[in-house]
Amino acid sequence: MKKPEAIIFDMDGLLIDSEPLWFEAEKKVLHKVGINLDERMILQTRGLRIDEVVDYWHKKNQWESPSKDEIVNDILYTIICLVEERGKFLPGAMDTIELAHNISKKVCLASSSHIALIQAVLKKFNLNNFDCVHSAESELKGKPDPAVYLTTCKRINVDPKNCLAFEDSVFGLMAAKSAGMYCIAVPAFEEKNDVRFKEADLILNSLEEVNKNMILNMFNKDVCVE
Repeated sequence: MKKPEAIIFDMDGLLIDSEPLWFEAEKKVLHKVGINLDERMILQTRGLRIDEVVDYWHKKNQWESPSKDEIVNDILYTIICLVEERGKFLPGAMDTIELAHNISKKVCLASSSHIALIQAVLKKFNLNNFDCVHSAESELKGKPDPAVYLTTCKRINVDPKNCLAFEDSVFGLMAAKSAGMYCIAVPAFEEKNDVRFKEADLILNSLEEVNKNMILNMFNKDVCVE
């Protein structure tokens, strides 16, 4: 019976309910430079690194001061405070992490978020059982580039084609598939109709739907696991 050698999770919007907090932080800070962010606009950058988000809006509405780096740091400080104060796990997240440990040799976290935010989340929820934690911050490009996944696989010495990724964003899905991995997508409600999610091996409404046989069947398509 073939099993995934590694199961790799995204973080924001998949494990923790942080997307509304990101919206709040970005809206508050970007308002200082004349950008009035709304919920439709925030979807354009979901899944990107925060420096890429700021670059995106700077190209559309250039400002001179504060600098882009200052805006990035301001948003990062704000989101960390919000997550520490109001962050919570999404339904099924803890159970799915536990299931992953029961199925796979390695369980990892590969996120577009800054390492400072990742560490804040790990500390808040006392998560110390990931075999590898990697931030796209350290890569030349963030998702949808596959670098964050490829580096994670290299660090744990596992072939990407034997890995399963869990993602909630289109950019994250594209990164996982470009790396050659299986991917289960759990799209946010406002993104469920995005046709690009058809590239996922499986699409779920919630992590509460995940079960062992679902994953094993994905890796043993010629054998029905009951």
